[in-house]
Amino acid sequence: MLILIAEDDFTSRNMLKVILKKCGHEVVEAIDGREAWEMLQKVDAPRLAILDWMMPLMDGLEVVRRVRALPTPQPPYIIMLTAKDEKAYDMSGLDAGINDYLAKPFDPVELRAKVEVGCRMVELHAELVAAQQALAHQATHDPLTSLPNRRAILEQATKELARANRQGSALSIGICDIDNFKQINDLYGHQTGDEVLCGFARIMGNSIRIGDYLGRIGGEEFLLILPGKVGMAVEMSTAFNRLCKRIAASKVLTKSGELSITVTIGFASAAAGLTLDEMLAAADTALHQANNEGGNRVACAELKPSQEPTSFES
Repeated sequence: MLILIAEDDFTSRNMLKVILKKCGHEVVEAIDGREAWEMLQKVDAPRLAILDWMMPLMDGLEVVRRVRALPTPQPPYIIMLTAKDEKAYDMSGLDAGINDYLAKPFDPVELRAKVEVGCRMVELHAELVAAQQALAHQATHDPLTSLPNRRAILEQATKELARANRQGSALSIGICDIDNFKQINDLYGHQTGDEVLCGFARIMGNSIRIGDYLGRIGGEEFLLILPGKVGMAVEMSTAFNRLCKRIAASKVLTKSGELSITVTIGFASAAAGLTLDEMLAAADTALHQANNEGGNRVACAELKPSQEPTSFES
């Protein structure tokens, strides 16, 4: 493990370095508190630090206070070196966020033991963070396609709509329906159907712009979010038609062979004032219109606040 030693006394710092390297650890050194603080702010900062209490420029306790104020999910484990009486430093150090103490002059056996405990705590904390991140991903992503799930993509749509209203920009949302998906399941089986869903998600995900969003809202339906500018209805229609044609021109590799699929998209664009429910309802109406016309096409319902869908364009 990479360990930071912050100690202004050369002899003590060198002894710590020799012992830790013999135990198989990598070591970086700081000769004062300010240098230690700079190292602990880095993205690849050491996960374990041994700090001297009394250092020039910034004492160890101030370093700890600053480190504990950093917004990081994996804070370093900190062992404080001190020659002070235990009663004088114990509570202030613990309140600041020190994990353990090591009195000077230190015992090498005690040092190794405390560092070993610190390493185990760092590893356990990393495992906990990884587990939390995995759970968070599972809660917000579709397990089949790995796209944002219904809840997550609708939350993103809400944020984008609020941003558009706040900035006076526009937003388009499209509901995408894979054509004849039930027939694919019936003819080739559900495993092939799953491969088609994953293939569609991959093609569509590789075709949208940075800043656009794609999520699965259920079954063979997906939601597209395309932020834009006011007056870009034609450009948005072109973008959705481009995606529709991209799907039709692509092949999806499945265990049943390469399959051609098509998609029908109903979308709504609004400059400001519409709620997400109104936009979704408009896009859904446009989708049904496009499906009734045979699918493999795009239908647009361009709305103004407090109005019903005014027109559809294929």
